Amino acid sequence: MAKTDPNAAVAPAEQTDRRRKGRPAGSGGGEIRESVLTAALALLRTLPPNRVSIAAVAREAGVDPKLVRYYFGSREKLLLEAAQQLAESEEPANAHDHPVAALEEFIHRTFRFARSAKYMQRLMVEELSAARSAPIRDQVREWSRAPIEFYERLERGAKGEELADFNPLFLHLAIIGISDFFISGQPLIRLLAPPDTDMAQLEQEYERFVTRLLLDGLRRREPAQD
Repeated sequence: MAKTDPNAAVAPAEQTDRRRKGRPAGSGGGEIRESVLTAALALLRTLPPNRVSIAAVAREAGVDPKLVRYYFGSREKLLLEAAQQLAESEEPANAHDHPVAALEEFIHRTFRFARSAKYMQRLMVEELSAARSAPIRDQVREWSRAPIEFYERLERGAKGEELADFNPLFLHLAIIGISDFFISGQPLIRLLAPPDTDMAQLEQEYERFVTRLLLDGLRRREPAQD
């Protein structure tokens, strides 16, 4: 029987496997980075954020944990980039000139995002907002202000003609909390709803109710005449 030559060339498949476990070589690095990010996105859609560890992401991506650290530096940076990509993957709101229509679409967009990433608020509160890295916290603050800035522009654009004065921060907190609770509070909602309730239909009815509630509450009203 022929002996194996220890100096023989490594098979291509084995070379690829070794590269996935160590520092990347050649042009495959971008693909590995994308596979890691895709794995993190998949886990964040289904698991509480405290279970999305570097080891879990590495297993999901089929790579060595060292590669996760190589491309993203830290778990916090990976989670932030994954969260931003989750948000960007949501269908953007239509650009409406009419302030009430723009607000209505943004409310629906927030509900869609809550459904697509049900642990997002836990990720923001428990992980990213409390990140040990000051630069990460600064990025989270800047990114999280985008909806508030949208509401500020909306208020300025309405010019007091269509929408009553409102606090953009308060409106943001209200819409985030209202949309998120139907997802995060599902066990309690199932207990409160009548037996055999179609939860998907109930969710649609709830979204319509909340939208009408907010729009009616924010519409400008003429002062009552004496």
